[in-house]
Amino acid sequence: MAKMLAMAITKLGEITRQSEPVQSINLEIPTPGPAEVLIAVSHCGVCHTELDEIEGRTPPCELPRIPGHQVVGKVAACGENVSEPRIGERVGVAWIFSSCEKCEWCLRGDENLCPEFTATGRDRDGGYAPYMVAPAAYVHPLPGQLDSAHVAPILCAGAIGYRSLRLSGLENGKQQRLGLTGFGVSAHLVLKLVKACFPDVKVYVFARDQRSRQHACELGAFWVGSTEDTSPQLLHAIIDTTPAWVPVLAAMRCLIPGGRLVINAIRKEDADQKSLVELDYAKQLWLEKEIKSVANVSRRDVREFLDVVAKHGIKADVRLYPLNQANQALLDMKFASLPGAAVLTV
Repeated sequence: MAKMLAMAITKLGEITRQSEPVQSINLEIPTPGPAEVLIAVSHCGVCHTELDEIEGRTPPCELPRIPGHQVVGKVAACGENVSEPRIGERVGVAWIFSSCEKCEWCLRGDENLCPEFTATGRDRDGGYAPYMVAPAAYVHPLPGQLDSAHVAPILCAGAIGYRSLRLSGLENGKQQRLGLTGFGVSAHLVLKLVKACFPDVKVYVFARDQRSRQHACELGAFWVGSTEDTSPQLLHAIIDTTPAWVPVLAAMRCLIPGGRLVINAIRKEDADQKSLVELDYAKQLWLEKEIKSVANVSRRDVREFLDVVAKHGIKADVRLYPLNQANQALLDMKFASLPGAAVLTV
């Protein structure tokens, strides 16, 4: 059997500046089963969720595990009963690897809530490798005009940002105000989406470091401030993309009565959980303010956002790393706060 070198999670634990979060391992190239396709990977985005996996907040079900759930490549082989996509077609794979397709959530198009939801790169091997297999029904044909490196972050950071914006309840034409707390990959794509599709919505950005605030200004944010600042006007909705609790409490102060905070994070870090007991009900939650979490993504989210991206020419800002520098990409994500999305070239 032909072999490939992949980067895999082999142990869990806190990542330090001296860590090697993933290890190079030699594996057989997988064979697609019935209803599956084999994908020759060209690019894979690096996501904060990989840090959550490695540090144990949302751990893989078994080790070693090849992470990566923002995968772009071409179909190299098809299993039995696969007519679409075809060999040679360029496709993407997102966080949603599969679902049961039978429960009430799947039947209404919300597979992201399925009790049997499985995640690419956590429950099944992902794209930090030259090849991966995925169910044909859960891979996404990619519009031809989209560059592979720039489309990789669209598949997760972009799609989850798209879902978050939909859950915020904002409507164009109503002069509403949207806050973004944290300004990483997902938030910068939400800002680009709002500028393209919701021209009447003003975007207020809260970010902890000056580099991120400058990036938000360059992309057209109406106002920028630090994480715990109070915005000059109260906001109709805020999307939180941080791994921490403090920004959640700070954001609640900035909502209008009846406003909604959408938390776009698969897990929150434990370090500041004590801040939860400091919730001031009268100042932060009263007056019918809402908190809504975002859970995963559905296939519809990914495909709708790909269409929006193609129509409006939205591109993720990216930094490229070769696959064998996956550890550097992960360390930069955790410690360097660099603008744009890290993308591995395979």
